[in-house]
Amino acid sequence: MFENVLIAEDHESANISVRKTLEDLGVMNPQYAYYCDDALTRIRNGIRDGQPYELLITDLFFEEDDRPQQLTDGAALIAAARQAQPGLKVLVFSAEHRAAVIEGLFSELGINGYVRKARRDAQELKSAIEAIHNNKIHYPVHLRQTGGQKNAYEFTEFDITIIKLLAQGMLQKDIPVYLAKNKIKPSSLSSLEKRLNVIKEAYDFSKNEQLVAFCKDMGII
Repeated sequence: MFENVLIAEDHESANISVRKTLEDLGVMNPQYAYYCDDALTRIRNGIRDGQPYELLITDLFFEEDDRPQQLTDGAALIAAARQAQPGLKVLVFSAEHRAAVIEGLFSELGINGYVRKARRDAQELKSAIEAIHNNKIHYPVHLRQTGGQKNAYEFTEFDITIIKLLAQGMLQKDIPVYLAKNKIKPSSLSSLEKRLNVIKEAYDFSKNEQLVAFCKDMGII
């Protein structure tokens, strides 16, 4: 499990809830910041000190007060944090429910997961953290259900790589060469076909084109 986690959240009650969830997962000393600027400073200091954060959990909305901020919302924080530390994993925990906004966070900022603040969010938050720790993408439950995908598949980074290549027009038979060249494993054609079949079966798709279109619509790629 993650050892070095940063929480960016300006509401104390939500902050406490996230910390409790992390403690249940064995993360005993998460750090926290009430302002986006402070969160970015902590991230930069972690890099400088050789103890970079592994996971950033952030809200999208931060209330303005009498303290001026350069970064005024979670999206700006994510962009700045990724510029400072490209490999940082990011989980958004927010009340935002609009699909277009959430999909933009996945497609434009490359977040690793999203959990909506709502009823039973603690359990989903726990599932999201575990999924991200296992290099999977956690798509929010309320949007999976809206799209009729109640048994949604948890996409791994490998899955996203091969689906992106398909979306770019690369033939399935040529993908293993790309994977081997870039030292991405597994790289065999049989492993690739098996992975795609598992995903298509989860969503009841028969063609790769259906899977690519779905992933684009849902903001997964």
